[in-house]
Amino acid sequence: MKNILIIEDEKAIAELERDYLESYGFTVHIEGRGDIGLQKALDGGYDLIILDVMLPKMDGFEICRQIRQSTNIPVLMVTAKKEDIDKIRGLGLGADDYMTKPFSPSELVARVKAHLARYERLTANNNERGEHIRIRGLFIDKLSRRVMIHEKEAMLTSKEYELVLLLASHPNRVFEKEELFERIWGLESNGDAATVTVHIRRLREKIEHDPSKPQYIETIWGVGYRFKV
Repeated sequence: MKNILIIEDEKAIAELERDYLESYGFTVHIEGRGDIGLQKALDGGYDLIILDVMLPKMDGFEICRQIRQSTNIPVLMVTAKKEDIDKIRGLGLGADDYMTKPFSPSELVARVKAHLARYERLTANNNERGEHIRIRGLFIDKLSRRVMIHEKEAMLTSKEYELVLLLASHPNRVFEKEELFERIWGLESNGDAATVTVHIRRLREKIEHDPSKPQYIETIWGVGYRFKV
């Protein structure tokens, strides 16, 4: 049984989310304050975090940033704001997904299931011993989930790591943005392929010597991306 933490100060929304998730067999805990929610998240024991952006004492962006310093469990951010800049900021801090209120509880359940399944598959794959990828100056250690560029570690978010691992595991293969979104986020694209663009840009900033002239992740205009060898 999976344990989910909801950090949400609107009681009615949090309880609705909890009721739907519990009806699908999840164990759900609610916390309304940002600072206390962060402490609970860092204490461990949860398989996924549903995180509101606007919270008392500490906002969701700062909570997400601190969570990502210690764990890669899925983080699903929710907010009433519709501005793209907030979505980009949340994803850039390491959130796995971003939903704008109001949303249907059934969609929330579907996304929670997808992210949990994806994380389980990734964890299982990374438990295989001795697996690594080395391409020129880039080294990926699947066991430790570390990425090194010319012997220096690149500090990647969970989704950035999954993207570079997928692309580097299939060198020279062109991936459409929609396929990358479905493979990494575990959901049908539905217009969210722009999320991939944001993550690719941030990934390049961390692994490319000159992000404007990428040597690893190449843009195939009008299609998607490929990992050059």
